Parts: sequence; C-alpha cells; structure tokens
Amino acid sequence: MNTKELLKKVRKIEIKTRRLSDHIFGGEYHSTFKGRGMTFSEVRQYQFGDDVRAIDWNVTARYNEPFVKVFEEERELTMMLMVDVSGSELFGTSNQFKKEVITEISATLAFSAMQNNDKVGLILFSNEVELFIPPKKGKSHVLRIIRELLEFEPKSYETNISEALKFLRNVMKKKAIVFVLSDFIAEDYDNTLRIAGNKHDVTGIRVYDEKEEYIPNLGMIQVQDSETGAIQLVNTSSKRVRHEYWKYHLERVDYFNDAFAKSGSGVISCRVDESYVKKLLGYFKRRG
Repeated sequence: MNTKELLKKVRKIEIKTRRLSDHIFGGEYHSTFKGRGMTFSEVRQYQFGDDVRAIDWNVTARYNEPFVKVFEEERELTMMLMVDVSGSELFGTSNQFKKEVITEISATLAFSAMQNNDKVGLILFSNEVELFIPPKKGKSHVLRIIRELLEFEPKSYETNISEALKFLRNVMKKKAIVFVLSDFIAEDYDNTLRIAGNKHDVTGIRVYDEKEEYIPNLGMIQVQDSETGAIQLVNTSSKRVRHEYWKYHLERVDYFNDAFAKSGSGVISCRVDESYVKKLLGYFKRRG
C-alpha cells in the first residue's frame, strides 16, 4: 500500500468512526467508564450536612471557622487496545475481513477516548507482541494508531493471547480500560486473563465470520490453516465432519465466555456481517 492509498484509507476510517464516536459513543463511553479516583480540588466553608471527616483542620484553625476539603472525580483515564494481528484475522466470507471490522471498532473506541481527553495505547500481537505504542493523547496519536492497524505486517501468523496479556501486565502499572480484539480461536489464556482482570477493566471483543460457525456441504475441498499454512483435504459432505467443525467452534466460544466471566471481565461477540455499532452501544448501555 503506497502512502497516498494509506492516507486515503485512514481518512475514510476517520470520517466513518469519528462520526460514530462524536454522535453516539462519546457520551456512552463517558458514563460507562467514569474516573477511577478522587482528587483534591479546593476548600470551602463548612455547610450544614457536610461530612465532618472532610474538615481541613489547618485552614479551620487559621480562619477560626470550619472549612472542608472538596474533592472531584479524577476523569482522565487510559485506554489500551490489544489487537490480534494473526493470520486468522484475514478471513471473511461477507463483504469484510475480520481485520477490517476490528480496525473500525478500534478506531471508534480510540476516538471516543480522545473525545473524553483520555490517553490511548496500542498492543498488536500474534504469538508474540509485534508492536507497542505507549498511551498518549491527541488526534495525531489516534491517527497513527489507525495507520498501524491498517498497514502493519506481522512477523508471525500464529496466536498467543496469554503472551500479550503478560506483556500488558509488565507495561501498564496503573489501572487501564483494556479492549482485547480477536476472533479468540485460541486457548490457555484464562489464568493470565484473571490476573489482568484483577488490575484492569477488561473487555473481550470477539469478531467472527459466520462460516466459522458451520461449514457448508461443498463436497471434497482443500482448506488451508491461515496461521500454520498447513493444507489438507476435507470431506464437507460428511455429517460427522461438519458436526466436528461446529463442535470445535462451540468449544472455543464457551471457553472465551467462561474465561472472561471468571476474570470479572466483559464480553462482546460480533459477527462480521452484523452491526458493531449496535453491539457496542448495547454493551455500554448495560454497563452504564
């Protein structure tokens, strides 16, 4: 992709997702993810009904009348987008690949955070962390994140969610809002997710294609594993083969839902041909 094409794509995504975050998600995001602490603002004279524990005894002694400390919510937050860039994200049988939907969702969330003057960071991962952009504020920073989501070429096509969560634990010392975007065709990440969920506000966004739920009867076909590159012949006319395919998908979904529930984290599941706008809004409203 040359620079001109890239800038055009970035602009197109900015226009679409910025409109969503400005008109829909800004307010929902604000009410869902409130500030995480209280910070000292000012002192004022004591009024009847004020909590006596808030009295500032130094100021009270100086002016010989009671004054109380006023605290306000610390609004500034940090959002981390953890995005799976493994080979299976380059799959799609509708009008979009999973990667394209994940990019749009990530951009919408990033602009929503920007609108609330929050920092946004990015972790791109396969079976290792491929790229880390530390959290910062501002539009130019968000546009850089979108550029990376569009054009980044991973070194590996395999997936290791646990490795990415360990990296998060090492680089993010303060509590953050974390969105993990993947198809979650993976396993063995429940323990590291539980540790991350104890410290951060984590949400898993599972983006999947309808053909990953079931395989149609197409006779004998050649299939390639997008992560390992392995090719094999599959007899899709066999009911047993189609059932095993469906069963494997179901097991991954159950593991995803169970792992996130046990870690106290939220989940959103969005099929490529569904509206991610409705899914995100519904999730924000339920949490708000």
